[in-house]
Amino acid sequence: MPPLSLPGVISALRSAGCVFAEDEAELILSTARTADEAAAMVDRRVAGLPLEQVLGWAEFHGLHITVEPGVFVPRRRTEFLVAQAVALGRGASLVVDLCCGSGAVGAALAAALDGPELHAADIDPAAVRCARRNLAPYGGRVHEGDLFAALPDALRGCVDVLAANVPYVPTDEVALLPSEARDHEPLVALDGGVDGLDVLRRVTAGASRWLAPGGCLLVETSARQVPLAVEAFTQSGLDVRRAVSPELSAHVLIGTRR
Repeated sequence: MPPLSLPGVISALRSAGCVFAEDEAELILSTARTADEAAAMVDRRVAGLPLEQVLGWAEFHGLHITVEPGVFVPRRRTEFLVAQAVALGRGASLVVDLCCGSGAVGAALAAALDGPELHAADIDPAAVRCARRNLAPYGGRVHEGDLFAALPDALRGCVDVLAANVPYVPTDEVALLPSEARDHEPLVALDGGVDGLDVLRRVTAGASRWLAPGGCLLVETSARQVPLAVEAFTQSGLDVRRAVSPELSAHVLIGTRR
């Protein structure tokens, strides 16, 4: 088939409700290797698939992260969590990316820090497969399982930086998410329970047993959840502080093992 025209792709995407149709059209046409592939990508985007899953990659913290269908797409606001972790992790020897999804956070930390040992874990098999591809260049090991149960016991008490991009959408609000997330990303990566903090509480409760003395846990949450999330940190014996990026609407809690 003949190559698709940029105006034609823009028109198709705009008709489907894509707000940034011009930018998306350019990304699709520059990523596709053939006209047939471009047409298929346009069809998938028009059908509502997230752009990153259509392209097969997401830009995150200056990296191209492989994103397979059905895997959580890394959000730009999570780059703020990475920035906080990098600032704390200079000289870190062991880094863990928990609830890793595609492995975007782990890859960004490995790229920014000076060669720490890197482990990541997720309960979703599709995410684990995707993360293994993204973390292979850094020698990262990816484990499948439920939170800390997935990690090797040898890591207990040794983790310098523990980044956990936990799901924190309250169950009743999952239905209010954009269809791209609601229909095409795994529920386990979105649903945080009744108040959105179920997984966060489980992570904070177990973190002290895995962190090295002075090691840090970093978790993203929402502004309204901060008071209850801080309570979970303090009840788990972690000294906690809050970092905020108004530009990215990002709220990160940082807990340090005493």
